[in-house]
Amino acid sequence: MREGRLAASFRDPAGFLFVRGGRLYRQVDRGGEPDFRLLGASGLLDALVGKRLLIPHREVSLALAADTGAVAVIEPEPVPFISYPYEWSFTQLKDAALATLRIQAMALGKGMVLKDASAYNVQFRQGWPVLIDTLSFTAYREGEPWGAYRQFCQHFLAPLALMARRDVRLGGLLREHLDGVPLDLAAKLLPWRSRLEPSLLMHIHAHAASQRRHAGRPGVAPKVRVSRRALEGLVDSLRREIEGLRWSPGGTAWADYYNDTNYSGAALESKKAIVGEFLAATGDGVVWDLGANNGLFSRLAADRGRLVVAVDADPAAVERNWLECRQGGQPLLLPLLTDLANPGPAQGWAHAERMSLLDRGPAATVMALALVHHLAIGNNVPFAEMARFLAAAGEYLIIEFVPKSDSQVRRLLATRTDVFPDYGLDGFRAGFGAAFEILKQAPVDGSERTLFLMRRKCPR
Repeated sequence: MREGRLAASFRDPAGFLFVRGGRLYRQVDRGGEPDFRLLGASGLLDALVGKRLLIPHREVSLALAADTGAVAVIEPEPVPFISYPYEWSFTQLKDAALATLRIQAMALGKGMVLKDASAYNVQFRQGWPVLIDTLSFTAYREGEPWGAYRQFCQHFLAPLALMARRDVRLGGLLREHLDGVPLDLAAKLLPWRSRLEPSLLMHIHAHAASQRRHAGRPGVAPKVRVSRRALEGLVDSLRREIEGLRWSPGGTAWADYYNDTNYSGAALESKKAIVGEFLAATGDGVVWDLGANNGLFSRLAADRGRLVVAVDADPAAVERNWLECRQGGQPLLLPLLTDLANPGPAQGWAHAERMSLLDRGPAATVMALALVHHLAIGNNVPFAEMARFLAAAGEYLIIEFVPKSDSQVRRLLATRTDVFPDYGLDGFRAGFGAAFEILKQAPVDGSERTLFLMRRKCPR
């Protein structure tokens, strides 16, 4: 991590994150001290940490502060990999939303509320969503509405409703709208029949109409008093609506890849054995499984005690991967939705609030199994370009070459002209040779595919 104040941590007047000596700290400034002390004194801090809903921290010496405005410095437990809402599957976003509402309900019970309900304040750690912003709480004041209500609807309810009621790919709007999907846009995109659902009518359609009426008219909106009971009812209404939203994965091109492939059972076992051998040769550290599909091979690494970031572009595959993680209790596997031909860029204020995929690396080991043909033939990415990207992603590379004779490559070529004369083993070796040293290679029994273990030639 780069030393100094984090570029993404500047919006909260209560404090900020910074790095010193390679360790992450959060400074609490004078403006945030009353709420920070109340968080501990009320018992809310211990309750949330005990339920694994808030990142644990320890208070450290004030001498570690980044500047003279500090009243406290805390060291939160680290999150191994930072992910963003536009990279989450439907159920990951739903789980994060429900965790946020549970936190708000618990806070109300202790005399506090969430002043922020940003999805970016949630990360997935040890297989479950956890709030990472300890300064997101403020004292509850009788009669005041929930100030984070609009933000919650934009960051969670609107994208989930669009994914469930219209098209799961609309979750990608979160990448364009970093403060959540605007409610007027969500209202326009949702089917007309969504107005017949009382919760969506209230929280999106009527909410959007209220925003339009008061847009650009500060001080015109009436001062509405909201009782604690009404606030609790609002949270419960949001919870019931989100729990009722459903999306069933299926119908995408590659979601059933392992049920629709030319691998025999013996070939699949051969591939597992080779990948396991190659993983053992790469030591430990974080693994990025690029093109992970439903995570079949990601689990080989996770079962060896390695944190695995499992990336795929297919919403159904990522959703199934996450559902299996939840059911099987796999805390070391993080499925993410990312198109490697157009991964999330560095964006936000000054291009620094949200990191690109490569900025969050490098990994110790990258796996690229059954991926090369998708990038080379599906997206016209030359081998040399592919190698440069993968060398920036990690030190070791476990990669599978799939020849043109393979049924999956023929499937890609069925609807396009073959303009890839260099797509072959010789071209593959030449393209990757400048960036990687080949350590091992092994044919996959019962197939024409070959697995390679490579190591980056020069530092990132």
